[in-house]
Amino acid sequence: MSIHMALVLLSIEALQHNTLYDGLFHLFAYLCVLIGIVLAWYAAQSPGALGSGRQFVGRILIGFGLFSVVEGVINHHLLGLHHVNETVPLEQWVVWDIGFLLWGAAMLVGGAYLARPLAG
Repeated sequence: MSIHMALVLLSIEALQHNTLYDGLFHLFAYLCVLIGIVLAWYAAQSPGALGSGRQFVGRILIGFGLFSVVEGVINHHLLGLHHVNETVPLEQWVVWDIGFLLWGAAMLVGGAYLARPLAG
């Protein structure tokens, strides 16, 4: 077997490995989301428990933003399991990964702004 063929097989094996662990991470995250939805449903049974619709949307954005930042830092930067866009040249991967982190941070900031109680 040629070195080129060995590298192709190795990268396919690595991609399969990375995809598996990324999928397991997302499965865990989706289970956390499901638990959160159930808890929110029960909390909504008490009037005013969830705050205003604006605050509720803000908290959802905080959750999405936090997930994106944690997933981006752990999977993209620390572990290198996968990157946001692996179809672009290698030197552009970091640009997409940082963009993903910035988008997550923007959701966190926007969510915090919406979730804060209004002075009244």
